[in-house]
Parts: sequence; C-alpha cells; structure tokens
Amino acid sequence: MADRRNPPNTRLRTVREGEFQMSRTEFAQRVVDTGEQLGEHVGCTARLVAAWEDGDVDCPRAVYRRILTHMTGCTMRDLGFHLALPALPAETAEREEGPVDRRVFLTDGAGAALSLVPLGTSPARLVGRIGSKEVHRVDQAVATIYAHDHEHGSAALRRDAARALHTAYQWLQEGTYADRAGRMLRSATGHLSIAAGWLSYDSGRAADARSLYGEAAARIADDTGLEAHAFGCLSLLAKASGRPREAISAAQGAQSVARTYGSQRMLSLFAMREAGGWALLGDASAADEAIVRAHRLYAQGPRDADPRWLEFFTPGELAGLEALARADLNQHERAAAGAEQAVLLHGDQFTRNRALYTADIAIHHAVRDRPDPEAAAEAAGSALAYLPEVRSDRLLQQLHNMASALQRHAAVPAVADWLQAYRATADVVI
Repeated sequence: MADRRNPPNTRLRTVREGEFQMSRTEFAQRVVDTGEQLGEHVGCTARLVAAWEDGDVDCPRAVYRRILTHMTGCTMRDLGFHLALPALPAETAEREEGPVDRRVFLTDGAGAALSLVPLGTSPARLVGRIGSKEVHRVDQAVATIYAHDHEHGSAALRRDAARALHTAYQWLQEGTYADRAGRMLRSATGHLSIAAGWLSYDSGRAADARSLYGEAAARIADDTGLEAHAFGCLSLLAKASGRPREAISAAQGAQSVARTYGSQRMLSLFAMREAGGWALLGDASAADEAIVRAHRLYAQGPRDADPRWLEFFTPGELAGLEALARADLNQHERAAAGAEQAVLLHGDQFTRNRALYTADIAIHHAVRDRPDPEAAAEAAGSALAYLPEVRSDRLLQQLHNMASALQRHAAVPAVADWLQAYRATADVVI
C-alpha cells in the first residue's frame, strides 16, 4: 500500500465532479485558464489535480490557492486542504479569547505562540521507527518558519528552530527507518537547516548561518533542489559578508545544479544572486547581463516544480533584488524607483521585506546625486513604523543606516523630526 501523508481529499473531488462536472484533465485546464485571467501563468496538469485529491499535498502553492479560491468561491479549508498552522499553547489560546494588544503579543508572545510545536520538545521520547509522518512534521516546521519570518522577522523563532533542528538530527542519528524514509528525512532536515540558517542570517549571526548552510549541504541525499538552495544561500551570505567573487561563484553553482530541476523561477532567483555579486564587485556590464537573464527566466512563469520556499520570490521581490544591485552600482535613482516598485508590488504581504525596501527608499533619496530629504524622511517614517512588529537585525541595521544617511540633512524640519523619533524608538526597541 502506498505511504500516504493525508487521507484523500474528498471535498475537492466532490467540487470537481459535482459542481464543475469535470474530469481531472478538464479541471486542470480550467485552473490554467483562470490563472490566465488573473495574470498568473501556471502549468496545472491532471497529475497535479490527482495529487491534491489523493492527499499527497497538504495545501497548494500560493498561486494555486488564489486561483482555486477565485474559481470556486471556497476557502482552502472548504476545499479540504490543511493549512500548516502551528498549534498554540493553552496559555496563548486563553490570551486570544480576550482583547490583545497586537504589538505586545507579537514581541512578547511570538516565541511561544509560533514555536515549532509539531516537533515537540523531548526528542529522546520520540526516537523510534521513523516514517512519512515524522518527515511531514519536519516539513511543517520549515513552513512555519518561513510563514512567520516573512511577516515578523527572525527574532522570535531562532531558538525554536534550533530546538526543532536538534530533534530532527536526533531522529536521523538514533531512529530506525527504511531507505526511502531515510532519504526523505535527510532531505527534510537539510531544508530545516537552511531555514534555521536563514533565521541566523536575518539575526546578524553570519557564522551560525554559514555552519547551518554547511549542514544542509551535508544532508543533500540526492536532492537537487536542496543542493541548489544551499548554494544560493551561501551566495547571499557571501555578498552580505563583502565577498563578491565567492557570491558569484556560489550563485553560478546554484544555477548549474538547478538547470535540471525544472523551476525557471529558481534559476531566476539565482541569476539575481549572481547579479548582486557582480554589482558588489563593480562590474556593471556583468550585473546587467545577469539581471536581464533573471527577468527573462522569471517571465517564463511558475512551474509545478517550484519549491514551496520560493513563494517569497514574487514580482515585488524581483524588483527589490534588482534595486539592491543598482544601489551597489551607485545607481541610486534607479535603486529608489526599484525599491518603491518592490513595496508597491508586495501589497500587504511579506511585511519584513517591505520594511527593508522602504528603508532602502529613504537611504537612496538621501544619498542620490540630487537628494530629496523630504521624500527620504517620509519613507524613513514608514520604515520606523514597522517596529516592533518586525524584529529583524537587518531592519535595525537599516534604521541605523537611515539615520546616518539622513543626518547630513538634519537642518530640514521633516528630517529633524524623524531623527528625534528614531532616537526615542531606539532607546525602547534596539
């Protein structure tokens, strides 16, 4: 008997057969057509619909969630999917029953409310026979990390992620499992190590991030996607550490591995990572070539092979990453326009990245050839307002960078007001 993670999704099948009266092939084509109407280019197939209905997929990728909701008028839960939401401790649930100050809750309670509950806290009691259920719990932990990190930054989850990773290592080292389950567990643990490494990177702990990315590489287990992801993360880390040639080499390695994976969007991201390395090196021609390649690959649309962690790589993020490269090339006017586009395209999603790009806008307006201090102060005020909901070392560093950039315009009243507000906030938050 097949090793299935979830029971069959009879709700979705009922909607397809009863309300739409379609075969899986027809339903897949309706998904594609609806996507086109919404400006989304997807490659839905009967095989993917079967995976949804057979319970092989907890919940579709974000692009399919939007399309299915538009098609059917139903929520994902109504369609029988399981959203990977972390369980809340009893004390947190009791707090939510009454009025809650959202900012206090996010800063003081996020670590508990969004801890990686699926993995538990007593690894020794869990070691035994390991199967798809345990692998799925590791996958859920990864999804929890990214979902919370995108909106609130890394501060609340870093220690919880470390505990979860310790549990996964314990399963690998002391558990018993079949060959297939072992490969799946090594791969899932590698992805969890990358997620934990990202939290360390966002928390300003570059050495910890490098170690965790190295651990991920050691768990590759014939997983091309994991190998490419690890290379891509090492490229990001190298650029942040001021090592452009290493960043370029790692990004090129990620692209080489990912070419056979089937995800054009993944290749696009790694091409943009390469562009960032060239920009930091000061090679505008090579950076432009990589940026053009990234846009061309992105325009080919999403694929079923796109991994879930890639959901952050939206058109807004593409614009934002190009803006970062333009800034490293001292093209601050273009960088400001790109960062503004990134914030606009992100809409109300990916709060932490919106905050970072908003801070970029302020800096670019302050340091460009013809500075606009009023525009810089306006953007700086918007960036400061993200605290304390977003707790990211990178955001705190950007606020410091904004203060340095705006200091030269301190005679402008709007700038002086912002600097005063920043100092007051820094005394409380930083």
